Amino acid sequence: MKEFDLDKIYKARRERVAEFLRKEKIFAVVFEDTEGARDVAIRYLTGHPSDAILIITEKGESVLTAWDENLMKEKAKADRLIPYTAFERKKERAIREILASFSYAPKNAVVELPSVTSYLQFKKYEKELEGWCIECREKGAHDAVVKMRAVKDEYEIECTREACRITNGITDLIETMARNGEIKTETDVALLIERKLREAGCERTSFDTLAAGPARSFAIHAFPPYTNGAWPAQGLSILDYGVCFEGYASDATITIAKGKLTDEQEKQLALTQQAFDECLKLYKAGNKTKDAAAKADEIFASANRTMPHGLGHGTGLEIHEAPSVSMRADDDVIFQVGNIVTLEPGLYDAHIGGCRLENDVLITADGNEVLTNSRIIRID
Repeated sequence: MKEFDLDKIYKARRERVAEFLRKEKIFAVVFEDTEGARDVAIRYLTGHPSDAILIITEKGESVLTAWDENLMKEKAKADRLIPYTAFERKKERAIREILASFSYAPKNAVVELPSVTSYLQFKKYEKELEGWCIECREKGAHDAVVKMRAVKDEYEIECTREACRITNGITDLIETMARNGEIKTETDVALLIERKLREAGCERTSFDTLAAGPARSFAIHAFPPYTNGAWPAQGLSILDYGVCFEGYASDATITIAKGKLTDEQEKQLALTQQAFDECLKLYKAGNKTKDAAAKADEIFASANRTMPHGLGHGTGLEIHEAPSVSMRADDDVIFQVGNIVTLEPGLYDAHIGGCRLENDVLITADGNEVLTNSRIIRID
């Protein structure tokens, strides 16, 4: 992967936050990534992976305080880096003292807290931040960052491409090993993924690997995620997995059809493939995301079948991000250049098993690019 100027990238993102603050007449915003209050916005804005508090002012000044001082020095990009120990590891004190360090703050300046702040925590902040006008609201700076993250910049696209490239190699290996009998169980395939992604330099799986043989593939998300049951086996087996490279997730699902299938199983596979092929044509900038979802529903309804989940979702630093590709999406949600979204039609039946075909799709200026190589695999 090519080199990027991460200082410049993170600074530009923080400046966009500062622009929002100036527009909304907010002096500063607080981002928190701690136990019980996880928020990948801090990684998006500074590169620091977890356990930190970030404050950005309307002038674009940024201060990060992190639990792990050594990790902060290695990973974080911000104007000031302060160890959490400087505040006795007390977040109310940390926020109060950092805010007080901005000499240009006007009296009763507005400070925006995370919109997910609990009432009890808000009351603590209210007491500790006397003299500041604190707000906790929807459609504030935190939601603005969520919208920013929906459209990927060049660095994010390259990280996701690498995650998808690694995923594609693992998928090819899985097919080979499944055909020659080296993979026999759900556990076999799940642990293979775990080993191979780490050998390739990834951080982790994007989510718990979901490997379901024919006895369990009727579930949208098998529970437990994988067992020692046969995989693949006679009938329909599903594998839903992803890898995380530099924080960015892939999300792919293959179906393995093994042995002679029933007419009902063959029809289920054909409908899923048809939905994927037809809906992919609608993954274009300017199109409403719900129109693609409606197309999938139309195809399945023609066979008196229903897909029990949305057609897709954005991916990035979280496995589920904006935009939503669903009938529940608002009318003004459209595909934009730079979105990376899944396309994952699927059908499930308690008697014949399930199938899903999922790939990650980059929305481009002239259409789209399918980043992963998931497919329906047939094994005699």
